[in-house]
Amino acid sequence: MSTPSPAALPIRPLTRQDLTACADLSENRGWPREEHKWGLLLSAGKGFGIDDPDGGLVAACVVTEYGPHGRPDLSAIGMVLVAERHARQGIGRRLMRHVVAAAGTTPLTLHATPYGRPLYEELGFKVTGRSEMLLGRFSPEEPLTGPATRPASADDLAGILRLDEEVFGADRTPLITRLPAFADQLRVAEEDGRITGYAAAWPNMDTHVVGPLIARDTETAKALITSLAAHTDRLLRTDIDVRHEELRDWAKQRGLASIVFNAVMTYGITEPPGDWTRRFAPLTVAAG
Repeated sequence: MSTPSPAALPIRPLTRQDLTACADLSENRGWPREEHKWGLLLSAGKGFGIDDPDGGLVAACVVTEYGPHGRPDLSAIGMVLVAERHARQGIGRRLMRHVVAAAGTTPLTLHATPYGRPLYEELGFKVTGRSEMLLGRFSPEEPLTGPATRPASADDLAGILRLDEEVFGADRTPLITRLPAFADQLRVAEEDGRITGYAAAWPNMDTHVVGPLIARDTETAKALITSLAAHTDRLLRTDIDVRHEELRDWAKQRGLASIVFNAVMTYGITEPPGDWTRRFAPLTVAAG
């Protein structure tokens, strides 16, 4: 019996049971395995994949929906991967067409690498912004300045969710409520008992990723990054919206270096919802 062509293999839902296969696929394409991140995305989002008859996955991606269950206001696409030996055969295009069709009228967003951008443009996605990945050993300012921050408590979760929905422009409860278990640190800034910003630092291989980073202003964002950095000896990584030039310049002065730029792309809307002036960095570019 001949092996079926990858183009004819069915696309199926992925679950946490596919975590190792997804990590193997990442490694196959030269990415870090990122099992911790895959676990979050497969729990909070919907995975799509194509099985390889020889074992593992031919391709995979994850869609994270935001808003009312069954009637999302926005969906973010991430972790779009095709195994090296099946690359350049139209499999990624087929998987993306399936995801776009499944979304129906729900607007879509994603962060595209320069490699993936032409495919997304072919499918009708438009570039609406850019983010810059920064990585390095953070050196704090002396003396420390800026708004006070503290570790978040269980009592803060309702306030964090309210602020997040206001700034992001859609309800992200299934994702944000997983932050306390997913992240090594979750901190808030507040004024007069009201939360004015929050940020998390979560482990990814040998780094701590700062995200989400939502704050009233740049000074509050700086204070949150500084407080997270003070409680880790790992390298810091974050993806900052390029419109936040002051924060990017400050982070570079503190030791973080530019790694890569990604295009923020949307489908069905002209720009992402919410208030970008207070949205400094995503939890992960794979979840918008």
